[in-house]
Amino acid sequence: MADGLAQIPDVEIDPEGTFKYILVRVKVKDGDLFKDIVRGTKSAEYHNHIFEKVSPAVEALGMECKCLGGGKIEHNSKEKKLRVFGESTGFGKADHSVSVEKLKSVFTDYEILVR
Repeated sequence: MADGLAQIPDVEIDPEGTFKYILVRVKVKDGDLFKDIVRGTKSAEYHNHIFEKVSPAVEALGMECKCLGGGKIEHNSKEKKLRVFGESTGFGKADHSVSVEKLKSVFTDYEILVR
């Protein structure tokens, strides 16, 4: 099942703009293996809309997931900057430091700030 975790991208966010994001823990069912992932999109009016898309996809791979919190991301691809801030009313505030580490692993040449 570790291979299944490896198939799930650490980060999937919109290429531009300011949008809601969630930090999700994906876990192998009946096991100790897990990883945290970041998902964000402008198409989500609320944080739970993102989770409602992530959860079935993860479960289809035989895993379970839990939302650890949310916030917002401002993505400026021209200036290569990401800003992580805010919180989710429904899920609470994500640990932005964990989210930033995930973002840094994908956006290696970006300046990433937490507000």
